Amino acid sequence: MSSRSLPPLPQRWFHSFEFPDGERVEGIKPLASLREEADQIFNQPLAGRRILDIGAWDGFFSFEAERRGAAEVLATDHFCWSGQGWGDKRGFDHAHARFGSRVRSLDLDVAQHRVEELGHFDTVLLLGVLYHVTDPYRILEAAAAMSRDHLVLETVTALRHEPVPAMRLFTELELDRDPTNFWAPNILALREMCRRFGYTRFAVMPEALDNRGWRKWAMPFRRKDRYRRAVFHAWR
Repeated sequence: MSSRSLPPLPQRWFHSFEFPDGERVEGIKPLASLREEADQIFNQPLAGRRILDIGAWDGFFSFEAERRGAAEVLATDHFCWSGQGWGDKRGFDHAHARFGSRVRSLDLDVAQHRVEELGHFDTVLLLGVLYHVTDPYRILEAAAAMSRDHLVLETVTALRHEPVPAMRLFTELELDRDPTNFWAPNILALREMCRRFGYTRFAVMPEALDNRGWRKWAMPFRRKDRYRRAVFHAWR
């Protein structure tokens, strides 16, 4: 595809990419961190599986699922593509063209749609979404309803020493100076919510990004270990 026929570049990337021709784009998340995170997210074979990526943004994990052999990938977003987030869909569309991808995309809020409208998927990804919504239970319930047997979350966690399921509500601008950050659950809360949605097996992986320094602009409390990011798997 010639450069003239490519979709326009975004003003700013969130995901980093290396395209088939060797060109790289540098987003806020470094490529090394994304690749390490992908190894934690895609820790089982994807061949023949249908994948739903909720909150895809620039689409790194959608395209990575396709690259790793998924039979079908649907990327969805609204907050970052046409909602109140600072991004838009130009990054996804440009990367989609550069990769010659077959990933499908829909601009929608999954919590507003019934499973009958989108169908069921073998694996549902909910990455970097949970803390941006005012009702995390509702978005998790919607994601679980569309998952046949596997749900993967990546999220900020807090209150990890609390002995009961709990969530932390941020004050405005408290987390990374971002007013769209609301909630951080502890792992017990993630497990309990997922149990209510029919999941029986769980795995937690402390996310590599905590040690990669890609959030050097984060608030000082992050370095005091009050909050951690984690990749959380749930299976039925």
